[in-house]
Amino acid sequence: MIVAITGATGFVGQRLVKRLSNEGHSVKVLSRNGDRARRVFPASAFPKVDIVEYTPTQSGNWQAEISGCDGVVNLAGAPIADERWTPKYKQSIMDSRKLGTEKIVEAIAKAESKPSVLVNSSAIGYYGTSETATFDESSPCGDDFLAEVCQTWEAEAQKAKDCGTRVAIIRTGVVLGNGGALAKMIPPFRLFAGGPIGSGRQWFSWIHRDDLVNLINKALTDTSMDGVYNGTAPNPVKMSTLCDELGHAMNRPSWLPVPSFALEALLGDGAKVVLEGQEVLPKQTQESGFTYQYPEVRPALEDIVSS
Repeated sequence: MIVAITGATGFVGQRLVKRLSNEGHSVKVLSRNGDRARRVFPASAFPKVDIVEYTPTQSGNWQAEISGCDGVVNLAGAPIADERWTPKYKQSIMDSRKLGTEKIVEAIAKAESKPSVLVNSSAIGYYGTSETATFDESSPCGDDFLAEVCQTWEAEAQKAKDCGTRVAIIRTGVVLGNGGALAKMIPPFRLFAGGPIGSGRQWFSWIHRDDLVNLINKALTDTSMDGVYNGTAPNPVKMSTLCDELGHAMNRPSWLPVPSFALEALLGDGAKVVLEGQEVLPKQTQESGFTYQYPEVRPALEDIVSS
């Protein structure tokens, strides 16, 4: 296959590029920063990876690179929980997804030889938050900012169907691996100062990074995968349980909670990503025949901590 990937230098994207490269596929990495992409994917180690510099929210010559690709994986988007949600940053969160996906679909429409599939990232923020409700792919959209972002994001991706391209949308939960969210949680545990964030009662719908990469790969190659799939493990846990299990994996206690007000002071509205949650089940993902390597959180964390 020839696969074009946006967001390829990110936490999930790097693992996906390595997986596809190891399997002998050719990858076009669409990156805003070509120098960084070349450092992440040096030609000596990744001879079948081509770096294509692009401006995600603008049309340009880069769009011609989509022609001839078998598939496109669109992972790009401004980080959700890394900065305070000022009005300007909220617009960046929205634009990076809406306009970025719009330009990918525009490139597909222009392509002489169109990709057969677009695998587009979304997020479980689509459903809104709740301590009591359970959500699957058939659940309605929520009514908060993140739900609006996800709904808009997905609507842009679905337009690729007008080009005859199959569209698989993966609503991703919190991705666990060496980096990402755990990179911020592990250091306090190492210092015997770890504990749940906020009340600990909020749901934590997670997925091991390797399982997410496997799911994306399945969506690329399985022509029956068309529509929305939750990129979450089948056994979500409460935040308090996650932290207990992380402490167990690290042989450390989970005893010092991070108070809600501390996170809110740092991130403002953006803190809700961590302080609130939702119990999300991957019903359609499992019905597609996808098999998880890490359906339970304890083995997932033990694998990550030991690697």
